[in-house]
Amino acid sequence: MAESMESLDQARCVPCEGGVPALSDHEARALLKPLEGWKLSQDGKVLLKAYAFPDFASALRFLNAVAFIAENEGHHPDIELGWGRCQVCFTTHAIGGLSLNDFICATKVEALASPVPA
Repeated sequence: MAESMESLDQARCVPCEGGVPALSDHEARALLKPLEGWKLSQDGKVLLKAYAFPDFASALRFLNAVAFIAENEGHHPDIELGWGRCQVCFTTHAIGGLSLNDFICATKVEALASPVPA
């Protein structure tokens, strides 16, 4: 797992149909380090971050940008939207945990035009 953030933001997701192991806790934590404000769920199976915005429209624009990334990568997060907030949660359902795809997408989301972490 020697992926750098620079390589992750240029990487493409690889379709996952299962049959491969999820990242170990050690691998996930190593990939998490450069992702400021992102967290692992208590069970270590979800990568998530909450963002705060000054209004609903800004949060919705962010959600649409995240959706664009997800469609381009073929890897879709769970997204929760509310007034002035948006939470993004990545996991690889086919393997019941985290894959490199989750970190590729989180890196690309993080590169979006300066959302403010919650």
